[in-house]
This record gives sequence, structure tokens and C-alpha cells, in this order.
Amino acid sequence: MRVAEAVGVRVGPPKNRDAGWFTGLYAAEYANVVRYGLRRLGDSDASAELAQEVFVVAWRRRDEVPDRSLPWLYGVARRILANHWRSRRGAPDVLPIAGADLTQVAGSSGADTTVGIADVRAALAALSELDQEILRLIGWEELTVSEAAQVLACTPATAAVRLHRARRRLAAAMSDRTAQSRRPVLATAREEL
Repeated sequence: MRVAEAVGVRVGPPKNRDAGWFTGLYAAEYANVVRYGLRRLGDSDASAELAQEVFVVAWRRRDEVPDRSLPWLYGVARRILANHWRSRRGAPDVLPIAGADLTQVAGSSGADTTVGIADVRAALAALSELDQEILRLIGWEELTVSEAAQVLACTPATAAVRLHRARRRLAAAMSDRTAQSRRPVLATAREEL
């Protein structure tokens, strides 16, 4: 009998976490993880690379992956992105031109919807990173507050409070943008003189 077995320590991956389990996880969640990355990076190649890194971590840590795996995978993706951004702090900023800023809501007539999306994106960009992330997790990724809490490594109550405050700040930023866009051109010109 080996020492690990004698003291009750499990050696190797869980019995039900084999290659078949991983293949099923990959097939079920890969597209969701890529979309998560795409909404944050604006680059499909970088998003696919992020997804690959996430699934490498999922395979290595397969005994920690919960049955409801998507929030856990998003949490891994979030930490990978944070590590990448931290490592680039000293590098010059390169901002990708994301076609997502020009998207329109299906069935819309065009300019009004594009301006609305641009306003929401600009207001969202004015918020702190934590506010942006909780709003993205709930709005874009369609997670519950409990699942978002798992991604953010906090309690559901903390996530609910963060969401409430972030929504309030987003509404304020949107109303500020609306007020600025409705100012008469003459008033703006006079203030510049």
C-alpha cells in the first residue's frame, strides 16, 4: 500500500474527470469563454488564445472545477486577463479598434441605435474596472448574482451591493452624457470664448 493511500490522500484526477469529461466541458463552454474574451479584448484571435489558456487551467485543476463550470471558467479568464494587463503596465498602450462599437441592434433603423450603443459604451468606460466587470457579468454574460460572485471571488451579498452601486453609477454616467449631448451649440460656443 502506498503512503498517500494509507493517509487517505487521493492521487491523480477524480475518477469522473477524465478526457471524456474534459471534451464535454470544452464542447459545452468553449464558445461562451471565447465570447467573454471577445467582449473584453475586441480581437477574435486573442479571445481564442484566452479560451485555450482557460481550458489548460481547467484541465490542470479539473478536480476544482464545479459542476456548474461556466462561472468558474469566467473567473479563470478574468484572472488571466488581469495578469496579462498587469504585465503590460510598463508597455505603451495599444487600443484595438473593435468593430463591436459599431454594432447595431437587430431590426433597428441605424443611426439612433448606433449612437445609443456608443453612449452606453462611453458611459461604461467612465466607470471603474470593478463596476464594468459586474455589469458585464450580469448583462453580457447573463450570470446570476451568485455566479458573478463566484467569478469575482466574493460573497453573493457583496456582488449584489456592487451590482446595485454599479447600475446607479452607470445611470448617472448615462444621464451626464445625455445632458451633454442636449446642450445647445451656441451655449457651448459661448463657454469656449
